[in-house]
Amino acid sequence: MTTPTTSRSTGTRATRVIGIAAIVMSAWLSLFGLVLSPADVAQGDAVRIMYVHVPSVWLAYLAFIVTAICSVWVLVARGRVPGVDRVAGASAEIGVVFMAVTLVSGMLWGRITWGVYWQWDARLTTTALLFITYIGYLAVRGLEGSPEQRARRSAVVGVVAVAEIPLVHWSVRLWRSLHQEATVLDTDLDVDIDGLMLFTLFVGVIAFTLWFVWFVLHRARVMALAALVEERSLDEALAERAAEVPAGGQN
Repeated sequence: MTTPTTSRSTGTRATRVIGIAAIVMSAWLSLFGLVLSPADVAQGDAVRIMYVHVPSVWLAYLAFIVTAICSVWVLVARGRVPGVDRVAGASAEIGVVFMAVTLVSGMLWGRITWGVYWQWDARLTTTALLFITYIGYLAVRGLEGSPEQRARRSAVVGVVAVAEIPLVHWSVRLWRSLHQEATVLDTDLDVDIDGLMLFTLFVGVIAFTLWFVWFVLHRARVMALAALVEERSLDEALAERAAEVPAGGQN
């Protein structure tokens, strides 16, 4: 009798291809962002922070939107779609990481441009609020309850929290803000950036998107394995408890 083998990795051929592509695009981004792309006329080399700052915030938006879409699915299905719930949670976790990168890179940029790391500016404040909101979402996911209860509770938060994204994005127009307006597109849909800078930004968005997909796939699989271990542990505990009960059924 042969013993079945189990995989010790959450990787597949698809995730390996995505991971390799992410590494290649990141190297390409480093080359263009640090070497080939020109310095800005006003900001000088500080503009290179943009190649991390802008893609990270857009990927944070994407991650939170994915969480919201999955959350709607969970609510419609009344929590009976654990795979979708895991994608929602994994996407939110990665979105929080990207939002943290956004805040840190923005603070570094602000120190160079404004002379301080932080101002209670409309864009900065609403971005920090969005970041805290999704930390709260992750906290809700960890509350006690059945998997279906936890999924439904977190789904409600996931649907409500995504409404903050338009507030963050348009905060520079709704209030007087130190933060510059759209880097790539203005209200007339005209490109306001040098061609090589725009191309480097595009490379950054592609690289960060690949990393997002790679991380979400692996994190969702890790969550699935954790749920399986928890379920098996519960079954084993119930079996042990049943074995302790005498044949007559008296405890």
